[in-house]
Amino acid sequence: MFTQTLTRGLRQRVLGSPLVDLLTGPHGVDRYTELVAPTWTSREARAKVTGVRRQTARSVTLTLEPNHAFTGFRAGQHINLTVEIDGRRRTRPYSPASAAGAPYIELTIGRHDGGLVSTYLNEHARPGMVVGLDSVGGDFTLPSGPPAGWPQRILFVSGGSGITPVMSMLRTLRAQGHPGEVAFVHYARGAEDVCYRAELDALAATADVKVRYGYTRSTAGADLQGRFGPEHLRAAMPDADAVYVCGPPSLADAVRGLRPDARSESFVPPVFDTSAETAGGTVSFAESGLTVTDDGRPLLEQAEAAGLTPESGCRMGICHSCTRRKTRGAVKNLITGAMSGVDEEDVQICVSVPVGDVDLAL
Repeated sequence: MFTQTLTRGLRQRVLGSPLVDLLTGPHGVDRYTELVAPTWTSREARAKVTGVRRQTARSVTLTLEPNHAFTGFRAGQHINLTVEIDGRRRTRPYSPASAAGAPYIELTIGRHDGGLVSTYLNEHARPGMVVGLDSVGGDFTLPSGPPAGWPQRILFVSGGSGITPVMSMLRTLRAQGHPGEVAFVHYARGAEDVCYRAELDALAATADVKVRYGYTRSTAGADLQGRFGPEHLRAAMPDADAVYVCGPPSLADAVRGLRPDARSESFVPPVFDTSAETAGGTVSFAESGLTVTDDGRPLLEQAEAAGLTPESGCRMGICHSCTRRKTRGAVKNLITGAMSGVDEEDVQICVSVPVGDVDLAL
């Protein structure tokens, strides 16, 4: 172990040396070291898949060993994961389930019908595969500061693949010695679709973690019947100091209806009401030679309706894979409501709508 640590530290010092960059010419040291090992890069965060397991029939759990260029994440945040599929780099945001500060990253990726990256990873992920890591973000996180200052009674509610960020929070609480009580409510299609069930059941049996399950397609073995409501809250932790919910928008809305103070995150792209946004201008896709009349929808949807196939990922303004250069005109960001300037700039076309005439490098 000492030898491995020494070797890793020496490699990091060599890779970060300005002299090495100078000697390796305009391409920099990364161009050469990645020929030896794809994760030996000084500036680009990458990770090697060291473990693949399938907890359910519709998910795959990957254990990743990141290189030193990856700077970590806070429990509850998401990471942009990039994989190469048929010669093209595809990027999607996923929330780690591992504790913050752990030496590895654990991602559980549910298979989504029609999902390119989720299907590929479920079918083809293998140890030794190298993936890209980028753009850690999100404010669905535990409070900053030491555990002593965190809420004492915490309720986690998750649905489907929304279990991953709250598992990260739960594991982080336990790793850092949180002294309070925790309740965990999870909704899935059925018992066979619950990721991390063995771990949650073990915690419920040996630690101060109260676990309840609700199933949407089967009542067999369910602790809770129906959808989240007052009865479910009373069965879990009615007097929680803090509530975190991650899952479909309907679940997040139901929890916030009873606990308006709940921190929430949804993994389903929002549905935007753009009926009043149409400015009557035109959208010109300069590189394709196409011009369409603005119909008020996000630029990505208008491009697809025109027959174009721009790169996209999350379709909710997270992964940035749809970013394109706007060369003229103003756009509005549907997530933040912010208006852009009229000068050239990069915009996320999945959440941007035109305001007047717009030219896009697409």
